[in-house]
Amino acid sequence: MTQTAGDAPASEQAAAPADGAKVPAQAGPTPTSARPAATGLVSRILTWRTTPAILTWTCFAAFVANIGVIVTGGAVRLTDSGLGCPTWPTCTDGSLVPTSRLGAYGVVEFTNRMLTFAVSVVVGAAIIACMRWHPRRAVLNKLSWTLFVGVVVQAVIGGISVRTHLAPIWVSLHMLVSMGMVALSYVLWVRSREPNDAAPTPTVQPVLRTLGYVLTAGVGALLIAGTIVTGSGPHSGAKAGDPGHKRFPLSPANATQLHADLVFLVVGLTVALWFALKATGAAPRILNTVRDLFLLLMAQGVIGYVQYFTHLPVLLVGIHMFGAAIVWAATWRVLLAMRERKAFAAAV
Repeated sequence: MTQTAGDAPASEQAAAPADGAKVPAQAGPTPTSARPAATGLVSRILTWRTTPAILTWTCFAAFVANIGVIVTGGAVRLTDSGLGCPTWPTCTDGSLVPTSRLGAYGVVEFTNRMLTFAVSVVVGAAIIACMRWHPRRAVLNKLSWTLFVGVVVQAVIGGISVRTHLAPIWVSLHMLVSMGMVALSYVLWVRSREPNDAAPTPTVQPVLRTLGYVLTAGVGALLIAGTIVTGSGPHSGAKAGDPGHKRFPLSPANATQLHADLVFLVVGLTVALWFALKATGAAPRILNTVRDLFLLLMAQGVIGYVQYFTHLPVLLVGIHMFGAAIVWAATWRVLLAMRERKAFAAAV
């Protein structure tokens, strides 16, 4: 039988759509580009959430980094490298990095400056971890961004210190801002381990919490006095021939006596707080924080007296500066132990 022009083979007729049905467009060839993979990567980045471990460790790293800055800054001062790079933000008027003419002093000072970028990276990681935490916790974001502002402020104060040839007021402020960042980063670390941002529940009586605030203020005053002792003593941070030998108009003996008086005050407050907590039946973990602070204060006192009677050897002074940062963190540990945040009860 002859096939007419309108006839189609049976196989084609079976495949033909019914009248009025829409013929689906034929899919084109699958692209061989990496666009789907790239899209998937972007999607994973945008939907990535911080895990509890990442959140805790990045905040802890910020805390450690800020203590490390105090140690390295002390090394700059105690090696007389404060003006190793005589200008700021560049090392010299004609070079961003130290030249061979500056010797080891320039290397030490420039290395300390570069640590600012390392701290910025660590704090940046903490910011990202806090921002990508779900559900969002505003307090973590505020604390982490405040840390970043502190890094910028520290860089500016460091530059002013160099341009004023290590004027003791600016060098002391540099140290005190670092201590403020240690406290801030410690609070951030503690808050990152808490389950939520609900109002905390007191774990001690109100009068004892007030005593904790007084103790914290006393340790803060002790840190200020410590910078005055250093600012009136021999460790100006400048080597012989540099102009950075300006000191506070106070005799080192009088400054040291003021510092010692505050030490006795802080130790007395610590002992009083422990006995008051013990008498009111405070939890052992709170008593342990006060005990640890007392032991650290005793160790600091021993180092302080030894360095005084051995004419301030640089190694002991450096250890004393590190100990001051640890004591400050331990003080905030005591204060924060006086309240707690519990996880919300599951809905029934």
